[in-house]
Amino acid sequence: MSEYQYYEFRTIDRPLTETEIDALGAISTRAEITSTSFTNHYEWGDLKADPLRLLEKYFDAFVYVANWGTRRFWLRLPKAWIDHEKVKRMLSGDTVGVRRTGQHVIVGFEISELELNDFDDGTGWMGSLVSLRSDLLRGDLRCLYLGWLLCAQIGELDDEELEPPVPAGLGQLTAPLRSLIDFLCIDEDLVGAAAATSACLNAGPGHQELETWIRSLPESKKTNLLVTAASESGEHWKNELLARFYRETQPLASPIAAGQPRTVGGLLSAAETIAKERARKLAAESAIDLARREAEEEAKRARYLDQLAKREQITWDQVTELIQKKQPKGYDQAIRLLTDLRDLAVRQQLEPAFKSKIEKLRETHRAKNSLLNRLTSAGL
Repeated sequence: MSEYQYYEFRTIDRPLTETEIDALGAISTRAEITSTSFTNHYEWGDLKADPLRLLEKYFDAFVYVANWGTRRFWLRLPKAWIDHEKVKRMLSGDTVGVRRTGQHVIVGFEISELELNDFDDGTGWMGSLVSLRSDLLRGDLRCLYLGWLLCAQIGELDDEELEPPVPAGLGQLTAPLRSLIDFLCIDEDLVGAAAATSACLNAGPGHQELETWIRSLPESKKTNLLVTAASESGEHWKNELLARFYRETQPLASPIAAGQPRTVGGLLSAAETIAKERARKLAAESAIDLARREAEEEAKRARYLDQLAKREQITWDQVTELIQKKQPKGYDQAIRLLTDLRDLAVRQQLEPAFKSKIEKLRETHRAKNSLLNRLTSAGL
């Protein structure tokens, strides 16, 4: 196909209404539309609507994949749950951005001109990425920091620009964060360099921690939480509960020490050092593996020659029989046996005797040009 585009939208906090489903159906009759999603792909045409507007109006997450190397992942978040200014300060490039719209904040990741070897139909990315929305709502900003790293990687930031506060857990990446790295093709060495100053992330709250904290809440807030949990079908209430728990007990953001943020150039240099060290280790491991395999082959060859020495005359007789068949296949088999006999002669330091036999064999079969050519090619 000349071109391919994949669009997938997903609702999380609430299902689509029948009216909304009908409105989306009017945009595309080919799309697969459910109460929580809108999915379509195009091989020649395009979506007859602005994806950003659809996200703003109906959905909470959006994935786009095009076979010319463009990928987008956008999230719509309730404005009351996320600090727009704080997020904006973290994202200083064009590839990753944030904008306010109505009652929401939209965070977008986008990369273009990727050089991909394999065809990507786009399916599967939404399922592996969408839980990053819940992470953001509870204060886990690691995906935003990864977006900033991408901006640094592709040259959107000056070398002297300082990194934003480093969130905890960059060395403890979850499956969705790893999917984001894969989706945007973020350099894993750059992530490794950034993780060097990232604090360890505490495990999620246990049952006892949550129970103790919930008991400390005012009765009115407990009632609100129960009513919300009973009346909402999405994860809105759960995200709100966990976001408040983390804000009040163990905020996830863990900036590096004041006055010590690293520069873009410093991080890129550190990533290059990591890449070189990994290449050095890989080369050393490959050399060791090659030496091991060569030693195994030599030992195997030695065992074979030991057995050949016990049946040397029989093998010479086999060579004679194969040559007498006057067939190309027989000649090839004879050459392989003669090569083995030569190696045996070298090992036994009997090369003159072997050469004498070869000269006699050549003289005996001097009319067989095909055989003589094969002997010459084999160095015999």
